[in-house]
Amino acid sequence: MTDLVKESVAVVLGHRDPDAFDWNTQQSFKSLGFDSLGAVKLRNRLRDLTGVELPATLVFDHPTPETLVGHLRAELLGEQPRTPSTPVAGAAPATDEPLAIVAMSTRLPGGVDSPEALWELVTERRDAISGFPVDRDWDLDGLYHPDPDHPGTSYTRSGGFLHDAAQFDAALFGISPREALAMDPQQRLLLETSWEALERAGIDPLSTRGSDIGVFTGIVHHDYVTRLRQVPEDVQGYLMTGTAASVASGRVSYVFGFEGPAVTVDTACSSSLVAMHLAAQALRQGECSMALAAARPSWPARRRSWSSPASAVCPPTAAARPSRPRPTARAGRRVSASWSWSACRWPRNAGTRFWRCCGAARSIRTARPTASPRPTVRRSSG
Repeated sequence: MTDLVKESVAVVLGHRDPDAFDWNTQQSFKSLGFDSLGAVKLRNRLRDLTGVELPATLVFDHPTPETLVGHLRAELLGEQPRTPSTPVAGAAPATDEPLAIVAMSTRLPGGVDSPEALWELVTERRDAISGFPVDRDWDLDGLYHPDPDHPGTSYTRSGGFLHDAAQFDAALFGISPREALAMDPQQRLLLETSWEALERAGIDPLSTRGSDIGVFTGIVHHDYVTRLRQVPEDVQGYLMTGTAASVASGRVSYVFGFEGPAVTVDTACSSSLVAMHLAAQALRQGECSMALAAARPSWPARRRSWSSPASAVCPPTAAARPSRPRPTARAGRRVSASWSWSACRWPRNAGTRFWRCCGAARSIRTARPTASPRPTVRRSSG
């Protein structure tokens, strides 16, 4: 069956010899070069060769040769493929069972990339505020001006930044380098933190395809490409999905193969709280058995140049815009609930929480699955 699928893939892609192209059964059809038309052609060929009635969405339902081969074997043997059951929305009775945050992952200023690192930063009383990033081609000298009324400048030189937000291991998630360039860094961070949250919960991220895991994402800012001077033609086709906030939660579901609800919310500063509320509501109403509640409510890392991975093509207007109304703390940090309150600051950050009902959460800790054969998220420029 594997040889049949390999031969059919080669024919659809225009290869005369099935051994003339790189073949990996775990590689996605998308990364092999399939589009919607190619997916239908492959479906038609396999249907004619096997005599099995197959849906037009075959390649999207089974996005790798390995899963497709398993599906065909199950169909030819008259068996149903073994997949996790997905509860129908509203079918499960409402429950008031307590919910558990099984695992967390995070990206915060000060080099904080885990809950443990956050705790260390707090206990060691380290300062997470830093100067503006130096690798994004910002005019740092021209950006600063002590007068808040000066247009297009900031009267502070510091803030909370994710200095390595531009680094992303696209291959880990089956994403091409061109598509990764067109993706808002918020989407990249969501993929990274979702992967790590699953691993921290003792779940192999590669084993979740078909699971009824919901994704609830809070995102505020959507201006990744609004001020680009120009966009290369070879990435223009990815801009719509790469920058739409509504796609952020759906991309996580698609990459991991989740079949639970996928929702992106924008309620300004409360976006992360609303995302967690919706996740809890979905768990209690039986819409999903597990949920990722992810928040990326702050301004993203600014745009990187299309030609150089260490520069940016537009000014850091997110820092300059609030200057004239004077809400920004000059020291780059805010002091809440204190007589020394000194305005506010919008730091960059991201975080994902993995939720389950308490009864189910206890079972994960007693039966941890085998670790993923792929490495934990490693970051590389590009």
